[in-house]
Parts: sequence; structure tokens; C-alpha cells
Amino acid sequence: MTDTTPLTQISVLSPVRDACAWYGPELAGRSDWKVELSPAELAELDSAVDAAIARGIDLVTMTERDFPLPLLGARLVALRREVLHGRGFVLLRGWRSGERSMAQSAMALRGIGAHLGEAVSQNAKGHILGHVANLGLDYADPSTRGYQTKADLRFHTDGGDVVGLLCIRPSRSGGLSRIASSTTVWNELLRQRPDLARVLAEPLHFSRVGEVRPGQKRFFRSPTFQPWQGRMIAVLVQSFIQKAQAFEEVPRLTALQTEALEVTEALASDPAIRLDMDFQPGDMQFLCNHSIFHSRTAYEDWPEVERRRHLLRLWVSCSDGPALPPTMTTDFQGATASGRPDGIRIPGVPLVAPLEPA
Repeated sequence: MTDTTPLTQISVLSPVRDACAWYGPELAGRSDWKVELSPAELAELDSAVDAAIARGIDLVTMTERDFPLPLLGARLVALRREVLHGRGFVLLRGWRSGERSMAQSAMALRGIGAHLGEAVSQNAKGHILGHVANLGLDYADPSTRGYQTKADLRFHTDGGDVVGLLCIRPSRSGGLSRIASSTTVWNELLRQRPDLARVLAEPLHFSRVGEVRPGQKRFFRSPTFQPWQGRMIAVLVQSFIQKAQAFEEVPRLTALQTEALEVTEALASDPAIRLDMDFQPGDMQFLCNHSIFHSRTAYEDWPEVERRRHLLRLWVSCSDGPALPPTMTTDFQGATASGRPDGIRIPGVPLVAPLEPA
């Protein structure tokens, strides 16, 4: 897709009825998405972590074979299918991060992630292990990413097929995880405001916040909602859309586009649609970017540095992920060897897995 490509003309906008479409209140009272790891699974995970560290397994290059999980691995097969092709998310509970070192927690998240797919870079520094922590940066700065602040984050999607988080420590207050089915948001937008649904089925301009590969522009274009092979594929980062407005070569948002984005945020935030999660230490959340919007409420941190909110993050690309429009691996992201989104990969920048925020 180039700047001269005509906007997609969609003559028929239809609701999407599949397992990706759910309403938060229906799931809030259910427990099937909260997976309590059994004592045997936790013991196996502990052993795999300790063995991988003892063998010097590299967090960057490790594969599923480097982290055998005969018992838990069989369960992860079903959970991966649920994340990629079902409701789009799962919460694993039971890992005792407060009793483990950062290296052990990083290995646990990375090892489980290896059973889901290939870890990809989350920024221009080549980080395949991210740290969601308040670095005291100004979110208004064009190069600042939301995860580096304690600000409220609007509903958005990330790179790769799946985003995974492991809670090392929660905040003193706030920092609530909120998710919404982007398919449900689409269906409700179409039902309530079909005029705005049509607007968001056309491409918008997103800043790359300085994370630009050779030959790329400093922005990319993508529809927020794009039907593809029976599914609704979503891409939304409102802060990137707003930051692109500082570029003289990017057209100004129209009144309808601005309204459409605000209504989308309001729908995703609606208690009748969203699902809230209050992370406990050790919780691991995995979300499918293509069918889940996620956000976070603002938070107050502890004054002591060693007690402050800290999450580890993975972006994972999955060879068995949903079919995607070609623009997902051309305009938005690049492609892995298996043809899946490769996150933010800058040629010549080596992949690394820092154990501290950087």
C-alpha cells in the first residue's frame, strides 16, 4: 500500500459472529480463562527454568526444544489455540514471582512463550524481553512509548500475533488491566454508528515513533478494522495516530475520523463490553493482538524503587496464527521466516533480552 493507493471502498459492512466476539460481563463470572497451574505443572516449570539457566540457554535464541514441558506443554497447545482462534486471551496463575529472581521469571515467561511461537522485537533496540515500568518519561514526547510511563493507556493493539505479560510486582494502586473484544467493538460500532464503522474500515496514518526501518516512511497506514477470511483483524494505537498528526505529509484527521476513534474508545471502555483484570504477582496474561484491544488504568507507584510496579513483556509470532491481510507484514510490520508479523525489527540491530528496564 502506498500513499497514492485509493482507500478501500467497502460496499457491505457486516457483523462478525465467532468465538472472538464476547462481552466482559458474560466472562467475568467464569473461570475457564483463569488457568490455575497445578502443583505438578508448577514443579515442572520450576525444573525447566532451573535447568535452562544451568545449561546457559540464551533467552534470545531459545526454542520450545530448549524448554521441555511434557505436562504443561500439552495444556499450552490447547491454550494457544484458544488465544489465536478462540476468545483471544488467557490468564495463567500460580507462578511465585516474589520468590524468584528476575532471571528465573524471565526464563519462565520466555519458556512458556517459546511453546506459543517465536519471540520478536518490541522496539528499535531489538528487545525481545520488554519491561513495563514507569521510567519517569513524558508520554507527550513523540518518541515515548506508553509502557514507559504510569499514565492511563487507551485501548490499543501491539505487534506480533500475541502479547504476553508477567506481573513481577503490581503497583501501590491502579494499573488495572482492561481488555475488550475488538470484534465485539466492531459489531457494536456497526450496529450503533454504521457511518463511523465505514470510516474505520479505511486506512489511518500511524506514527512509527522513530522506530523506522531503512526504506520505510516515518508512518504507516492501516484500517482500524479489516475483515479478512471470516475474521475481523484490528489495528489500533491512538497515541500513534495522534503523534502522526505532527507530520506535515500526513493529512489532518477529519471530524468523522476523530469521532469514530472516540466512539471506539468509549465502546471498548464500556463496562457492558470490557473485562477487567487485577494482576497478582506471578500472573501471566496472553492476548491475541488481532482480536483483543487492551488498556491499563493510570497507577500510583510505591516510593521504594524495589517495590515499584514491574511487568515483563513478550511479543510472539505464531506460525498457526489467523490469516492476515498482506499489509500486516508489509506496511505495518515485516515478516518472520514463516511469514508472520515480526514486530519492530531494525536491520543490523541484534536481538537482546535485558533483565532490567532499558
